[in-house]
Order: sequence, then C-alpha cells, then structure tokens
Amino acid sequence: MPTSVVADAERHFDATVETLVRYLTYPSISCQPENFADVRKLSEVIRADIAALGLDNARLLELDDALPVVAAEWLHAGPDAPTVLIYGHLDIQPVELENWHTDPHVAVRQGERLFARGSADDMGGWLSHLAAVASWFRVHGRLPCNIRVLIEGEEEIGSPNLERFMDAYPDAFQADVMVLTDCENPSTDIPGLTVSLRGLIEVELHCDALSADVHSGLWGGMVPDPTIGLCQLIARLVDSDGRLLAGRRPVTEQMRAASADVPLDNAVITAGAHLIDGVTPLPEHGVPAAVWMWRQPCITVLSTTLPAPGREKNAIRKSASAKLSVRLAPDQSAEEMFAALQQVVEGQPAPGGVRARLEMVQQFGSGWLYEPKGPAFAAADRAYEKSWGHPLVHVGVGGSIPFVALFGRRFGDLPLILNGVLDPLSTAHGPDESMHLGIFAKAIAANVYLLDELAKVGKAALRGEG
Repeated sequence: MPTSVVADAERHFDATVETLVRYLTYPSISCQPENFADVRKLSEVIRADIAALGLDNARLLELDDALPVVAAEWLHAGPDAPTVLIYGHLDIQPVELENWHTDPHVAVRQGERLFARGSADDMGGWLSHLAAVASWFRVHGRLPCNIRVLIEGEEEIGSPNLERFMDAYPDAFQADVMVLTDCENPSTDIPGLTVSLRGLIEVELHCDALSADVHSGLWGGMVPDPTIGLCQLIARLVDSDGRLLAGRRPVTEQMRAASADVPLDNAVITAGAHLIDGVTPLPEHGVPAAVWMWRQPCITVLSTTLPAPGREKNAIRKSASAKLSVRLAPDQSAEEMFAALQQVVEGQPAPGGVRARLEMVQQFGSGWLYEPKGPAFAAADRAYEKSWGHPLVHVGVGGSIPFVALFGRRFGDLPLILNGVLDPLSTAHGPDESMHLGIFAKAIAANVYLLDELAKVGKAALRGEG
C-alpha cells in the first residue's frame, strides 16, 4: 500500500535532505566553461547513486560539444503497466555579483527553508521523485509502474542540445506519461500544476543621428540627441506603469477564472520579489496579478550603450542602442511580437527625427499553453489531494522554460505533468535561493501516490485505448 511507502519516506526524510545537501556542494554552473568539470562530476555522482538505488542501466548519455544527461530506467512492472518518464536538471545558475547572506554552495537550514543555489531549481525537484522511488523499493522491492529517469546538465542555458539527445537516444525518452520537474507551487500550502509559460525573445533598439559625436554646447538645442531619442522610444513601448503595450492580450473571463484560486497578493509579491520599503507592486487596474505575470507580455532593459560613470563628456553622442528582453504571452509567436514592436519603433516618426530601427537578436523559447485533460491528470489530482490536502491549482510561469516547449512539440500526444518544489519565496536565479522543506516532504509523498495512481489507471487508459 502507498501509505506504508509514504511512512517510509517520512522516516528517511532527514537522510534525503542530507543527500540533497551533498549534491548542492557542486557548483554545476552550465553557463561557465570553468565549471563544466563540476557538471560532469555531479553527473557521475548522481549516476552512481541512481545505480545504487536499484534502477537499471544507469548511465551518462553523451554527445559531442554537450554536457551529459544522466539516464536510467526500471521496466519490470510488466508490459501492461505504464511507463513514467521523470525529467529534471542538475545544472544551476551562476552566483557572481549576487548579495548572498550564506555561501551559495553550502546548504544552510534556517527554519523551514534550505538555502543554497539549486536547492529548489531544480535539485529538490527531481530528488523528490528519486526519494519516492527509494521508498517504494525499500517497502515493496519494486515499483507499481515502469519508470525512466533523465537528468539534464544544460537546462539553465536553454537546453540547446536536448533535441539532439532526443534524436540520438530515442529509447531513453519512450514513455506513456511524462513528469517534468522545475515548476512552482503558488504557496507552501497549495500545490501547482503548470499549464502555461511565456516565450522569450531579445531585440536591440538602435537610434542614430550623427556621423560623429559633437560638442553639446555648440550644437545642443538644434541637433537631435540619439540618447534622449532612445529613452523616449523605450517609454513609447510601455504605459505609465512601465508595462509593455505592444502585443498585449485581451483579458478573458477564462484568464480571470484560472487565477481565482492563486494566492498572489501584494504581500506575496513584495516578499518574493524583494521590494524595498516604500515600493509597492504595480497597480492591477482590475486585472489579476497572475494574469499580468503569466498571460501578458512584458519587457525588460538588459543593457544600453549609455556612457558609464567615469566616462562622461559634454557631447551629443552619434548613436545609442539598448538590448531589450521581451517575454511573450503563452500563445504569442516571436514573429507576431516583433512586428508589433517594430510598428511602434519604425511605423511612426521617431523622437527628434533620429533614425530608429529594431533588430531581432535571438529567440530563446516559445510560449506554451496547455489544457490538462484525461486520466493522467485525474490521477495527479488524487495524488496531490492525498499528500497536500488540497487539489492541484492550475498555474502559469512568467518565465520561459525551453525544454517544456520542446517536450510539448515532440511529445504533445502524451500527458505532460509539470510539477516541482518552487514557491514564491524560493528566489530562483537570484540571491538566497531556497526550498521550503515542508513542500519537499509533501512533494515526495505526492510522487509516491502519483506512481500508484498512474499504475491504477493503466497503460491502455493513459494512451486512450481503454
């Protein structure tokens, strides 16, 4: 019975946390070549631990010019039992220039939170599944269904080689349902099922007026200033609150209804986003915060060519430019958004008569909008109700997770269950990243129940054949 397995997981919870603490000592930063060796060392440690756990064929999948993927499986539940793919990532974000209050690579427990880079994003996510598997083995010597495990080493750089791994190792991805970790719960008491993500593009806005810098005293007042023109054009893209106007989506009743159970109030935003005293979240204007953060596009200034302190001179600069990060609504294409931005920048006269143009720099990931229907999601609801005492709430993620869009494109005919151990205070990608240990414990229990519930549904029903 799964209740005895959950009890075992609870007895071994401290040991599971110790395993997580051990993994967190590796600075497995995939965007820094000097840390590639750490990614590989951690990959091998995890591979060895998975083999010791009892999974078969624990190995590192390798490709040229790519960091490895840890893979393993256990396929002894029989041909009629479903196969569940569990995906996570072991690489982490860099920590330079961040104001951490503890060593980011030495896990520190403070109250109910464990602080370390990668604790919630995403080592706690996939380890919660392995902890559930370990308890099933200890109690029953087997699993109720077949599983495959894949732990990637390049997610934090956009999973640039994941599709190559799908092509080179198709057997490692064969499954009837896929559980993708790396997502957020709306609170420590309410579990979330992620059903939407925003896409991401990067554009560059250029303003030119002169062939060379000129003396501001001699020509100021009659010569257009590209720097001022740049600032005015950026301001033209947004409303008085700083929210992007171009490409904004109509707010539907479905959007409002989907956010009704999400506890995303000003207090949560203030704490989670580290707003300083005297600064408040942007006004909602009758639109729920979840809709602004999950279903609408937004814009961020990444960098500019404006002179840095210490490089001042009394001159009108010949040109100015800014790199802009643009989050796309989940159902919005890069081409649609770029056209909307281009219309604002180039479709009307530029401030002061400067020559303005917009350039597409890079497309990082498509948006993703998903409708979770079918017996796999009913099974997930039952599992989370047993563990959390609360049904799954459908949530979005304001960020862009390229691997999700890729799995959706390649395996869109399969149920994709997106879960994780993040919460609004986790500060993923920022200083003092942490994981709530209560969430971790409930996630392990939910994963125990999830394997049991999916096994009860059966392979044929999951595939729509029963």
